[in-house]
Amino acid sequence: MQTIVITGSTRGIGLGLAREFLRGGHNVVVTGRSQAAVDRALADLAGGDRVLGLTCDVRSMAAQQAVWDQAAAKFGRVDMWINNAAIATDRALLADLPVDQIEQTVATNLLGTLYGCKVAIAGMLKQPEGGKVYTFEGFGSDGIARPGLSTYGSTKRAIRYLTASLAKEYKDTKVLVGSLSPGIVATDLLLYSSKGDDPAAWEKAKRTLNILGDTVETVCPYLAREALAATKQGAMIAWLTPRKAAGRFLMSFFKKRDILSELEARPDLTVR
Repeated sequence: MQTIVITGSTRGIGLGLAREFLRGGHNVVVTGRSQAAVDRALADLAGGDRVLGLTCDVRSMAAQQAVWDQAAAKFGRVDMWINNAAIATDRALLADLPVDQIEQTVATNLLGTLYGCKVAIAGMLKQPEGGKVYTFEGFGSDGIARPGLSTYGSTKRAIRYLTASLAKEYKDTKVLVGSLSPGIVATDLLLYSSKGDDPAAWEKAKRTLNILGDTVETVCPYLAREALAATKQGAMIAWLTPRKAAGRFLMSFFKKRDILSELEARPDLTVR
């Protein structure tokens, strides 16, 4: 049994990962920015004594340290820390973006991951068994650029560098640093960051998203299993590989997929 902390895990991929780790018999710590969100996640997971819910604004180093301290106090140690928390700006060109959206996205996605890595690595270096720290990739990690995603994509590009750098810094320790790359997953964040205000462009984008995308329920079991099994420093655990993507495009001529309709129908879309 391992203890796994997942930041930003009251919905989407984070919540899906929490559910998978609980199913595997592990202890899980879920975090969110509001107590209401944490309470909803705890009720959804129904994990009893094996799940701990904590409020945490990842933009605060002290808040993340408090999560580590409380997790270690309850479960004895932290074996895995997953830096999942992320937000996106409006789908707009940089000159049109409100400054507060830029600041919040950079602070959450990049500073939040830096703080989480710092807290987790420092704590795991003190544990005889070490541990694993994962960052989360997203659009922009591989250098692909798209109008309207400059801020979000820049944070994810930086996180790939951060992961590679930390893997080198701690290569001779018992702390493994790696990344999780879920690909295109039907979540609030995907819809918010992709849709924009151009209906025609959105209809075109949806065709690609439906070909390449998957649901939380499909992706999370793989990510959870591989995260537990990884032993290679700097490991990148990727669901949507180039080979899989090519196969999806080929099969799209014969089979139509739809992962977005149910998500689009939700009235409560928000990622900030």
